[in-house]
Amino acid sequence: MAKIAFIGLGNMGSGMCANLCKAGHEVHAFDLNHEAVKAAVEKGAVAAASVMHAVTGAEVVVSMLPAGKHVLTVYFGDEGVAAYAEPGTLFLDCSTIAVEDAREAAKLAEAAGFLMADAPVSGGTAAANAGTLTFMCGGPDAAFAKARPVLEAMGKNIFHAGASGNGQAAKIANNMLLGISMIGTCEAFNLAEKLGLDAQTFFDISSVSSGQCWSMTSYCPAPGPVPTSPANRDYTPGFAVAMMLKDLRLAAGAAQSAGAKITLGEMAEKIYDDLDARGFAGLDFSGVMKDLKGDL
Repeated sequence: MAKIAFIGLGNMGSGMCANLCKAGHEVHAFDLNHEAVKAAVEKGAVAAASVMHAVTGAEVVVSMLPAGKHVLTVYFGDEGVAAYAEPGTLFLDCSTIAVEDAREAAKLAEAAGFLMADAPVSGGTAAANAGTLTFMCGGPDAAFAKARPVLEAMGKNIFHAGASGNGQAAKIANNMLLGISMIGTCEAFNLAEKLGLDAQTFFDISSVSSGQCWSMTSYCPAPGPVPTSPANRDYTPGFAVAMMLKDLRLAAGAAQSAGAKITLGEMAEKIYDDLDARGFAGLDFSGVMKDLKGDL
């Protein structure tokens, strides 16, 4: 078992940290939110008073942070991880950030004598808590080999996507597709209802027909067919509008840099941006269904 520093104990990070503890790792947890640290300690972690206390002697540093600027500061700022970690330590960033930020972080880590992998996740808070996340990793083979046993304590699907930044590329492309497919699924269920089909009947038909997709069968935006979906909790988020909008903006920025056309991705971004601007940032991203029905 490894000594691990875990930095960032938000909705996703808290469950991930708990599963590392459950797997028997010695986890030293740090977050600016003291209540989050207290909750991590109750799940088996050791409280760290600072980044320095968390990373001193750690073999692996795992982070789950809001944006690229936070990742670069936490790892490479004056009082950051790199200032206190031992040479050869693995930096394992599970945040969803811009591809160029992930590649810049990897470059800085390598220059300072550390291994680094970007390992963004898919699956939401339920999978984070259950330890069934999907990880998409970018980085050198040596970093991925060292990361794998740590990731296996937090997820069930572990992929090496290639060079540094490729994990982020996979994540933002995947989530752009998810945002697009969720909007389409919401529109389909709303149309079916307007034409006289109840949600369960349409689900039974379409879930085994050519329209079948994850947004329908695992996260149905219409109340009823999938009991675990947020639609049955008045769209209390598993994955909020604000988080989907963040990923769509990352996809738009990456597409512009790469010269890739993403017409539907841009349309999806506008729809979620509108929800955000109207005060629904905390609604589950499947809440597009509620908006289509005029219930917002």
